[in-house]
Amino acid sequence: MTPQLQQAIRLLQLSRLELQEFIQQELKENPLLEEVEEAGEPVPSKENPSQEISWEEYVERFWGEPYPTARVIRDEEVRWEDFLTRPSTLTDHLLWQLRMTDLSPKEMMIGEEIIGNIDEDGYLRATVKEIAEEVDAQVPEVEKVLRLIQSFDPPGVGARDLRECLLIQLRQLPESSPLPRILLEEHFEQLKKRDYSALAKALGIPLEDVLKAVEVITGLEPKPGRPFGPEPPRIIIPDVFIYKREGEFEVVLNEDHLPHLRINPHYQKMLQQGGTGVPVDYLKEKMRSAQWLIKSLQQRQDTLYRVTKSIVKFQWEFLEKGIDYLRPLVLRDVAEDVGLHESTVSRVTTNKYAFTPQGLFELKFFFSGKIGEGPDEVSVRRVKKLIKEIISQEDPRKPYSDQKLSQILRVRYNIKVARRTVAKYREGLGIPSSSERRRPW
Repeated sequence: MTPQLQQAIRLLQLSRLELQEFIQQELKENPLLEEVEEAGEPVPSKENPSQEISWEEYVERFWGEPYPTARVIRDEEVRWEDFLTRPSTLTDHLLWQLRMTDLSPKEMMIGEEIIGNIDEDGYLRATVKEIAEEVDAQVPEVEKVLRLIQSFDPPGVGARDLRECLLIQLRQLPESSPLPRILLEEHFEQLKKRDYSALAKALGIPLEDVLKAVEVITGLEPKPGRPFGPEPPRIIIPDVFIYKREGEFEVVLNEDHLPHLRINPHYQKMLQQGGTGVPVDYLKEKMRSAQWLIKSLQQRQDTLYRVTKSIVKFQWEFLEKGIDYLRPLVLRDVAEDVGLHESTVSRVTTNKYAFTPQGLFELKFFFSGKIGEGPDEVSVRRVKKLIKEIISQEDPRKPYSDQKLSQILRVRYNIKVARRTVAKYREGLGIPSSSERRRPW
């Protein structure tokens, strides 16, 4: 995996605030980057001294038709209190992905137990055998679900130790060289001691190759749960606006306070002309880094736009009428629609927010499992909303049992939900059982 690919993947995962901080840091560290005050072309001029990147190929592949952007949010157009939110935890993020998969009820129960034993750093703190005993399952069944969870975002989650964590991350990325994997699988102890000369000698390869492999490994995340660390509620600025105009929903990216970048023409000219005293190698390296950053930023915005457009296509009824019309939607649906991998859709919808006619939502909100099949299928979110509404209208002296709630959903709304499922949703909503809700008056 090249550093450029690592950067592109990282940028997809960053929240808006994190992206702003990252860009400002890059502007400080790379003299060939500069901010364009007015929106313009963020690409280098055609007189590009570096031939290692096909800029035209990138534009043709990733830019396509220009997407709408907005660079100003007017205070009179929004209520800032609508943008308060609580960040999702690692557990929330993993459970959301688990419920987007097609698992049997038993596998779902195993998955929930596994996720419940993953700590804040992203490591599994229970053995497969312990989990199997807890949920009355066979060890191979638990191992199968664990492998699925280890494919979730963030990369490396669900590992039992550092070595496994790094190997999981390598497996999820295109492999340009097998050497990083070999070092982790067969020479991990020597790797920890940083005895790179001994490693090169043992493998019979140049030291330079070992150092390149080490650079790839050190670019991985040893604590996958780090981005989900605890933090207080904060104001959220939407990444995307969804408006209805002339009967159609439009997607507009919010680029307010996101710098537009370009190559500094002074240093570019210096690199082109060369001459005594010009640090050509240094400038070439910084030029390459700047070009890849601009490319990665544009790719991030393009991916965000395409995924949001796809979500709007699937969820237009919700945007028009509200939560009762939120349809079941899984990552695979959007991934197939826009031609991306499911993990890419997961990354680009995490910590990204859309301001819609129905309010402010994280893009992950629009994904929901389903109850039922065919024309009778409804989203899990709608079922939870109905459960909450039914309970709010019950007689506190005779509260509904989970079985009764299941019957009401079937008779009143033609939604077939098992009692156990009703209990799980009720508990997820933080609603006590019927015995705990009962009041004598």
